[in-house]
Amino acid sequence: MLFCFIISLAPVFGQEKITPPKEQLGHNVGDDYFLANYAQLVEYWQKLDRQSERMILQEVGKTEEGRNMYLAVITSPENHRQLNRYKEISRRLCLAEGLTDDQARRLAREGKAVVWIDGGLHATEVVGAQHLLELVYQMVSRSDPETLRILDDVILITMCTNPDGMDLVSNWYMRNPNPKERSTSSLPRLYHKYIGHDNNRDFYMAAMSESQVVNRIHYKEWFPQIIYNHHQSGPAGTVLFAPPFRDPFNHHLDPLIPLSIEAVGAAMHSRFVAEGKGGSTMRSGSSYSTWWNGGLRTTCYYHNMIGLLTEIIGNPTPTSIPFRIQRQLPGKNDLPMPIAPQQWHFRQSIDYSISADRAVLDYASRYRDTLLYNIYQMGKNSIERGSRDNWTITQQTIDAAQQALDQDRNADAWKIMHDPARRDARGYITPAHQPDFPTAAKFVNTLIKCGVVVHRAARDFEVAGKSYPEGSFVVKCAQAFRPHVLDMFEPQHHPDDIPYPGANPTAPYDSAGYTLAYQMAVEFDRILDGFDGPFEKIEGFARTPEGKLNFLGGEERRDPAGYLLSHQANNAFIAVNRLLAADMELYWLKDTHYFGRRTYSVPAGTMYLPGNSETRRLLQEFITELGLDFQTLSDKPSVELLKINPVKVGLWDQYGGSMPSGWVRWILEQFEFPFEVVYPPTLDAGNLKDKFDVLVFVGASFPDT
Repeated sequence: MLFCFIISLAPVFGQEKITPPKEQLGHNVGDDYFLANYAQLVEYWQKLDRQSERMILQEVGKTEEGRNMYLAVITSPENHRQLNRYKEISRRLCLAEGLTDDQARRLAREGKAVVWIDGGLHATEVVGAQHLLELVYQMVSRSDPETLRILDDVILITMCTNPDGMDLVSNWYMRNPNPKERSTSSLPRLYHKYIGHDNNRDFYMAAMSESQVVNRIHYKEWFPQIIYNHHQSGPAGTVLFAPPFRDPFNHHLDPLIPLSIEAVGAAMHSRFVAEGKGGSTMRSGSSYSTWWNGGLRTTCYYHNMIGLLTEIIGNPTPTSIPFRIQRQLPGKNDLPMPIAPQQWHFRQSIDYSISADRAVLDYASRYRDTLLYNIYQMGKNSIERGSRDNWTITQQTIDAAQQALDQDRNADAWKIMHDPARRDARGYITPAHQPDFPTAAKFVNTLIKCGVVVHRAARDFEVAGKSYPEGSFVVKCAQAFRPHVLDMFEPQHHPDDIPYPGANPTAPYDSAGYTLAYQMAVEFDRILDGFDGPFEKIEGFARTPEGKLNFLGGEERRDPAGYLLSHQANNAFIAVNRLLAADMELYWLKDTHYFGRRTYSVPAGTMYLPGNSETRRLLQEFITELGLDFQTLSDKPSVELLKINPVKVGLWDQYGGSMPSGWVRWILEQFEFPFEVVYPPTLDAGNLKDKFDVLVFVGASFPDT
């Protein structure tokens, strides 16, 4: 009988021995004065992958510095054997296409909740990345009933989202042989190659490789129902901030998003209190809201996913919780259970983070089918709203109706709020004949990187009495990710947030307006009625359409005198830099130039390239790769030409790094400008005129006084 009992426990306890962190790292996770680096995390996870049937480790991409990025997928061995099936269920329910409600309910009952938990995005916020070591170890080693239930019901996907930064910060901290002198401050450079802290503002643009990897996992592969993003630091006098968030929430979001955040947030705070972990605050306890798009935990709202943020205190060098008298009244300032001022050790922050993770995972386990069905319902709602007349009500809408009532108490306020001219678009058309269509292609690719479906016109077509050329891009709103579509095309109208009459407004937590189509100067038409046409879904990414070689000023000659290039297309600057690098002659037109008895003209600032065989070869490259249009000329322009010469560019930066300078550095690289990064000692040394033609200074380059 004893032998049979032991055999019956084998599936639970019979995995190969799981190596604990201390055996692998020489320290427990959360030991004072110790940080593991990313290389150690990967080595440890690779070992756990070999030892546990609950985990597989997938290489999912590269960082900007070239490190491998890994995703740990953790669930029961039985679920691993059907992993592709559960991924497909998650995808189908999220996209909500071709399903009846009954089919969706059956899939929700069959499927497993998918929960994303990350850490380390902001690398100096070290708790998040370090706690992942402990989280993964516990999930592959523990065999208590709660853990086993979670493993049966949930697929946990987890990763360090800034490997470069984790290596930099951990190595910087551990470099000092005296533990008590270790510090994460005074880093020599940004903890992301280009944008530092702004890596959490990149998730709708997805300019950086790490953001692209994360978005692909979220919106093209796994479609998690919950996305949990760990950060620091907690408000003074507390341990951490956890959801729910304060108002306002963005008007484009499905109402189930803020309500679901409330539910999961309640589970988190309830667990803290039940475990005697005081000091968690919410809502008015800090400034975080759900308004803005672009953060890891906020972009997912526009994809019908529950985004969670915690901000926790903690450092490997012991610190303390300060006394804040206003944080000592239970229930005041959205603080359920105050905490006494005390010394604080790193392991305590790790334990709080694990409690938060387990609260989220436990919620996902208990409400698995609800989470799966609700993401379907939100996707279905989006498709229906995009298929009929719909109005997004904003504060401006309310104000307009109220103003009408103030002027005429019998005014039909409902009708004013639902003016047909103000209804939501059914879709957007980006015409192919706009001056900078290559940038329009880049814009729609940002949408595609966020999972949005985009179509391309296979031939000329007409909508609402307007003609559009072949190759135009079409984005329809009848899709699950409609909130993201609207938020990228439409202006945001942040409501006035004034606590009481006469009070100062409460500032938005982050960006109040950010419409990407406007930022990229993309031309588009809002289509208010249902429409169709010869549209083909873009698979993969939109190619930059080939440009054209046109002829102006008479009959085309075999060997034209030269070529004209407009500066209206951003890619023209790549062409200019390549031409200058190849020692080619290049000129600006100083004035408007007319052709063919003044039938045609090109404006001042147009670029002129004298014709020769090498020019023709390069032009074909620019036409094919960059989508640029060139005009051939029979004769040299008659207006004055200003020669364009290579320019020696210096870009200001500082020790420790500058995010604005990092962004400019990235832009200069994208458009192939040769430049040198210039630090203060070079500026102080003088003789700058001999070294540079142009010095670029960005925000915070100079002190205010």
